[in-house]
Amino acid sequence: MAYDFQVSVDCTDPHTLADWWAETLGWDVESQDEAFIKEMIAKGYATDAETTHHGGRLVWRSGAAIRHPETARRMLFQFDEAAKTVKNRMHVDVFVGEEKRNAVRDRLIERGAIHLWDGRQGPHSWVTMADPEGNEFCIT
Repeated sequence: MAYDFQVSVDCTDPHTLADWWAETLGWDVESQDEAFIKEMIAKGYATDAETTHHGGRLVWRSGAAIRHPETARRMLFQFDEAAKTVKNRMHVDVFVGEEKRNAVRDRLIERGAIHLWDGRQGPHSWVTMADPEGNEFCIT
């Protein structure tokens, strides 16, 4: 039996990082239901401290998600007050094609990514980068 999965990323600013990754991948940020959030607060299941405003909307402070526009693929960005301090043990590889790689690298740097190094193994090459919160990823 095969299982599906989502990638979850701990971060200090989940809504901003979700926006960044949604633009990077061409995915959609999942909307959050303001009426539902307000209802949960009114019924005592949540508090105002568990919410924030992002993009002019009331959202859960604890996280945001993005979704591939044509599949069920999903990335979750969840709040963690601790900033990243060590190298990731897992990372995302973004497949853009060799002919687009340098242009994508340059565009991501303009948007706040950091170029870490270029890699090569035989005929395969990639660029290792870090997103605005320091999470490593590769474009290939």
